Amino acid sequence: MAEELVVGFGGVDAQGAVGVGNFGLFGGLGVAVLGGAGGVQRPTSTITREVMRNGGPTAYRADLAHRATEQRARRRGPAVSRGPQSLPQPHGRDADAMAAYEETLTTVLMGSGLPKMTARVLTCLFTTDAGSLTASQLAAHLNVSPASISKAITFLEGQSLVRRERDERRRDRYIVDDELFYQATLASARANDQLVATARHGVTVLGSGTPAAARLENIARFLDYISDSITRAAEQARQVLHTTPRPPAGEPAQPHPHD
Repeated sequence: MAEELVVGFGGVDAQGAVGVGNFGLFGGLGVAVLGGAGGVQRPTSTITREVMRNGGPTAYRADLAHRATEQRARRRGPAVSRGPQSLPQPHGRDADAMAAYEETLTTVLMGSGLPKMTARVLTCLFTTDAGSLTASQLAAHLNVSPASISKAITFLEGQSLVRRERDERRRDRYIVDDELFYQATLASARANDQLVATARHGVTVLGSGTPAAARLENIARFLDYISDSITRAAEQARQVLHTTPRPPAGEPAQPHPHD
């Protein structure tokens, strides 16, 4: 078990994940070299097994491998009580099923590129019916420090994925609502626009007609097309974010949080 936690790039020693993730697979080291001197000091067969069950050489990510190892260890270990700080489960939801779903959604968000704590915070906001929580509620549910919550929220605000409002008690509430995904999509398109402009500036610097300039012009044209397509698609699909899904047959409709 201890060896799996280390070589599985999680559990015991974060240095194992850093070594393999940053200068190992991504640095072009072979598995045999990675396991030997200067590597993680584990047999080649052990490293090969862990890499292959966590995406293979081209898709391996240390943080996701670490999380997968944690989940395997949790399934084998004794059940852990959620304690009195767990958020209440309305609508008769099963607490165990909710906890498992939160783990799954967090892992998927990490796979899209979000840091672990940021993904956990976003998962909490996605899965609360109100769509908003205070910093203290997030910290209590995730059992982490307020500083960790603050760092994650700062990142999410920078990506236009959450916003904050003051409630009647003058507390900051962090909100993920219907319109934010539309705004985040437009922000992504604007980021492409900046890259397009920079690439086209490079064309003038490198000299029109040169191979390097042609490469940058093609990149600019591609990203310009993608950015325009994203913006038009977001405008066309915007109303979908404000649609209340129909309940399954025989179930009463649930009120929309903003109704």
